[in-house]
Amino acid sequence: MAGFLSRERIVARPGFNRWLVPPAALAIHLCIGQAYAISVFNLPLGRAIGITTPAPADWKLTTLGWIYTLAIVFLGLSAAFAGTWLERAGPRKVGVVAACFWGGGFLLAALGVFWHRIGIIYIGYGVIGGCGLGLGYVSPVSTLIKWFPDRRGMATGMAIMGFGGGAMIAAPLSDSLMSRFASSSSVGVWQTFVVMGLLYFIAMLLGAFAFRLPPPGWTPPGWTPPEDPHALVARGHVHVSRAVRTVQFPLLWAVLCLNVTAGIGVLGQASPMIQEIFKGAVSPSAAAGFVGLLSLFNIAGRIFWASLSDVLGRKRTYVIFFSLGAVLYACVPFTGTIGSVPLFVACVSVILTMYGGGFATIPAYLADMFGTQFVGAIHGRLLTAWSVAGVLGPVLVNYIRQFQIDRGVEKAGAYDLTMYVMAGILVAGFLCNLAIGRVKESHYMTTEEMEVEQRRLRGAAPPAGRFIGEKVPSVRRAAVVVAWMAVGAPLAWGITSTLKKALLLFA
Repeated sequence: MAGFLSRERIVARPGFNRWLVPPAALAIHLCIGQAYAISVFNLPLGRAIGITTPAPADWKLTTLGWIYTLAIVFLGLSAAFAGTWLERAGPRKVGVVAACFWGGGFLLAALGVFWHRIGIIYIGYGVIGGCGLGLGYVSPVSTLIKWFPDRRGMATGMAIMGFGGGAMIAAPLSDSLMSRFASSSSVGVWQTFVVMGLLYFIAMLLGAFAFRLPPPGWTPPGWTPPEDPHALVARGHVHVSRAVRTVQFPLLWAVLCLNVTAGIGVLGQASPMIQEIFKGAVSPSAAAGFVGLLSLFNIAGRIFWASLSDVLGRKRTYVIFFSLGAVLYACVPFTGTIGSVPLFVACVSVILTMYGGGFATIPAYLADMFGTQFVGAIHGRLLTAWSVAGVLGPVLVNYIRQFQIDRGVEKAGAYDLTMYVMAGILVAGFLCNLAIGRVKESHYMTTEEMEVEQRRLRGAAPPAGRFIGEKVPSVRRAAVVVAWMAVGAPLAWGITSTLKKALLLFA
């Protein structure tokens, strides 16, 4: 089994089609993207004892909120470790371990619900599942960048789009399963956790087994690296141990942290926010549709902005994120003042596209800055910024809101100061991004150092042969179609379900 999972065993053979790799990445990210939909279990878990109404022994929402927070914290911590391991072990081994952690975390959390032990849920979903999140998140990124050096942004955008899309599948699926298992003695959560844990385990295994690596030095037929498409593109590769000591790394860490802080706080408070700002004008059902609509813009932004960054360059793309985002945040209080729900929805929706776009563009930004050899390891270290932002964003939104209410501000205006603070955070991000320059060539690995890193792969690599762009057997073309249908069908179902709920917002 160790040999089957090894990096050397997954070097692609002649005739392999690189378009089989993105569906494998999507299979994993669509599963771990369930983390964005964990809130659908909050209300049922809040009456796990009372069943129909909350009982004194039931958990409060403040207690349940730590499940998601722990998962995001351990996502960042495990990604920091897994990034370095990924470069040695390869994406298949990391993906299999991620499947075990993510699926196993669900099963352990199910026991916690069944025994009504919140600590077991924290360990199962928050700690073990959170480690599965981090491992699953980084496993396909460097692989996709190496297969698509000509379209780095688009490639990572396709995979990371799945993390946002996973919530649109998980939310209606969870609701359907809980309804199926609900009874007079159970709210159906633990049974739902068991089913979803097993489904995710199988789907992630299939995705991990489908991963392949290009042979060392491979490039798409007919493509030659441009001399200097953008001012920041590296001409070599930087080892992860050197990359984290450059001035560019903390600046990029701040760029991701500040962009995510501004977006994640609003995303987590979206439903009560729109109901309180437009009191009486937006029903709970319409607010749920608003949350679904934001998820849709979140995933659309991941593929749109990441693909656009291939044309504009990563730095220019982040200039748009921070400048346009700051303006939109500053405009949100005005939409509440004039009572325009459509304008409010438009502003927040565009903000969420840039929130998702920031996640999808950062791996390509890192590849531009530090080269592709260790981009997985560097990306893993950078994702600790997500852990910090996952705590900082919701705390800022919730505590500033409560501070305003305690001062006697009406709930409808309690978010105004928050929006201005978020605009200020994006201005700080703009300045950090502006300060980023090209990595000094003295940090690049020497030819001898690169040879040591690639020696194992070169010994296992197959002889040169056909790859994408050349004629391949029809069975391989059919495999690409089947692979994309396998991940596209559940995503299309999730998008359709989300759009139906979102229509309530404009009814």
